[in-house]
Amino acid sequence: MINRFEGRRVAVTGAAGGIGLAICESLAAQGAQVHGLDLKGLDALPGNATGHSVDVTSEESVVAAVRALYADDDRPVDLVNSAGIVEDNVAAEEMPMAEFDRIMAVNLRGVFLTCREFGRELLARGGGAIVNIASMSGNAIVNFPQRQSVYNTSKAGVSALTRSLAVEWGPRGVRINTVSPGYVDTPLNALKTDMHPQWTRETVLGRFAQPAEIAKAVEYFLGEESAFCCGAELLIDGGFSLR
Repeated sequence: MINRFEGRRVAVTGAAGGIGLAICESLAAQGAQVHGLDLKGLDALPGNATGHSVDVTSEESVVAAVRALYADDDRPVDLVNSAGIVEDNVAAEEMPMAEFDRIMAVNLRGVFLTCREFGRELLARGGGAIVNIASMSGNAIVNFPQRQSVYNTSKAGVSALTRSLAVEWGPRGVRINTVSPGYVDTPLNALKTDMHPQWTRETVLGRFAQPAEIAKAVEYFLGEESAFCCGAELLIDGGFSLR
C-alpha cells in the first residue's frame, strides 16, 4: 500500500489546510505526484508535493493552472475538490447577497470550474477520477444550531453536480463521486468551541472525524477498488444523521 498511487498525478483544491492538506499528505506518502491548489498557506504541503496559487472562483486562474500542469507532462491529472468556506452563523433573513455570492463562488462555482477544466483533459485522455467533497448538510441533515442556509445549499449543489457529471462523463471513462463528511477536527471547527458539546453529543460515535479518515475515503474513490462507483456519495458522519 506504500506506493499505491505511484505514477498517478492528482490535483487537490483547498490544499493548504484541514481535509485538503490531509488528502495531499496521504496521497503523497503513497507515491502520488500531488499538486496542491490554494490561494495561500501552501508552505504546509509535504515536501514531495507541489503548490500552485489558484483562485477556484476565477475561470482564468483555473484555466491557467490546468495548462501549467499539462505544459511539460501529458499524463492525466485526477482531481479532488476540497476547497470550501462557510458563513459565520448568519440568519437567512439577514444574509447580504455579497456573502451569499462569496460562499457559492467557492463552494459551487469553484467545483464546477475545476471539474470542467480538469474533466475536459481527462476526457481527452481516455478517463480518470474526480472526487468532490460535499457535506452531510447537503442532503442528510440541516446544520443546527448554527444558521448556514447558504453553505447547506452550496453543498447540496455539489452533490447534484456530481451526479449530473457522472451521467455525462461516466460512459466516457471519467468516474466522479462524492465524499460527504460530518463534523471533522479541522482548524475551522476548532474555533467553534461553544458548539462542540452539542456536535459530539449528537454524533453516535461521540467524536469528530479526523481529516485523515476523510482522506482514506477519497483514496477509495481514486483507487481501483471503486471501479464500479459512478455518481456515488459516501456519507461519513459518525452516525450524526441517524439521530
